[in-house]
Amino acid sequence: MLKIERALEEVDANLEKSVADLLELISIPSVSGEEAGKPGIAQAAEWLNDALAGIGFSSRVVKTACNPVVLARSDGAPEGGKRLLFYGHYDVQPVAPRDAWTHDPFAPKIIEEDGLRRFYGRGASDSKSQLWSFVEALRAWKAANGTFPANIVIMLEGEEEMGSPSLSDFLERHREELDCNVAFICDSDMWSPARPSITTQLKGLVHETVTIRVPNPDLHSGHYGAVAANPIRILSNILSSLHDGKGRVTIGGFYDGVNELTERQRRRWNDLLEEMDGSAEVSLAGGVIEDGYTAVEAMWGRPTADINGITGGNQGPGGRSVLPGSATARLTFRLVAGQSPETIRTRFRKFVSDRVPEGCNVEFDGPAGNAAVHLSETNPFLVATARGLETEWGQPTVLKGTGGAIPLVGALHDGLGVDCVVLGFILESDAIHAPDEHYDVERFHRGTRSWIRIFGEVREAAAV
Repeated sequence: MLKIERALEEVDANLEKSVADLLELISIPSVSGEEAGKPGIAQAAEWLNDALAGIGFSSRVVKTACNPVVLARSDGAPEGGKRLLFYGHYDVQPVAPRDAWTHDPFAPKIIEEDGLRRFYGRGASDSKSQLWSFVEALRAWKAANGTFPANIVIMLEGEEEMGSPSLSDFLERHREELDCNVAFICDSDMWSPARPSITTQLKGLVHETVTIRVPNPDLHSGHYGAVAANPIRILSNILSSLHDGKGRVTIGGFYDGVNELTERQRRRWNDLLEEMDGSAEVSLAGGVIEDGYTAVEAMWGRPTADINGITGGNQGPGGRSVLPGSATARLTFRLVAGQSPETIRTRFRKFVSDRVPEGCNVEFDGPAGNAAVHLSETNPFLVATARGLETEWGQPTVLKGTGGAIPLVGALHDGLGVDCVVLGFILESDAIHAPDEHYDVERFHRGTRSWIRIFGEVREAAAV
């Protein structure tokens, strides 16, 4: 029997146990953006380290300045063979608002819904199911064939959801261990519930936190509302001026270096619109799309500035007539090719500082950003991956862009010269980063089988 068929049978036979293990992993509250998540981060790292060691990897938990990385390699692989890196992240978003969840975010169980076996939990789709699909596929291949499909390196990060602040230092310190022929990044989505995709174009990302401080502490609004500085009002005015009436960002020099979309890009992207996953039922009512662009062109090909949160003053349940002493906003900038994260950060800070009234102060904070990445669609590993996906799903693989960012892709591609293949099996309807995040057994099963197909195609294409 062919190695691929043996491995596929092993995946099928072990499905229930693999799902049970996945639910156990999801139950660990590995929230990276909160201090309270530290114990869960440590627990998840050790859990994954033990799991990888249990299937034959030499694995260890590597400390960083922030959250640990699980780093593993296969032993006894053939000399001179291709080296494949697999990346995933085990940290998850916070669950707030907790009362918006109808299922416990850290007690997943199988529920029969809409003809699917579904499970709910933070990290169910983003991204514990994704990393577990390739771990299970590697286990199944070895169980069926006695060896792994190639020289394998696995890197599981614990701070992707907070901007990967330790990533650059980690990559530099472990450059030799991470050297590989190709990196598979399993943290992306499908094109539709029945059609796979590979992401070849990712946006860059800059996080910024802005705090406006006025000369006074909290003041009674009845006494001073007409005369004293109100930081929420100042901040709101600045934020409202970030965009003009045509949906364009008004920061000076924001579009410097941004190339116009080609007609070929626009035709190709818009031809795919009718096939987009509409199961999430996301309404664009009330949204603002930049004049001259369709929704998909704006999402994949144009830079953005987004306000993610505003805090200040009375946040309690009761009335409190107060002028606060400070107000804070969190923003993200999604960048395209030609934009420098640090240049955008500098220009944004100038934009805000120029609009802060005399006598008031502004403070900024934000981790290092990452630039946009465009990956070659003719890379032989990507072509082989597309064939493997097509074989499993029976549909041509879509090569697409995304509005999202994965810091590791740019760091590997630009910093270490490693080719990357970005794929995954998430859908917009999985409530990613939202209450009641979920996934289903059927898609996990097909995703794991997809990796088996990919291993076979990569081995053949690269003559491993």
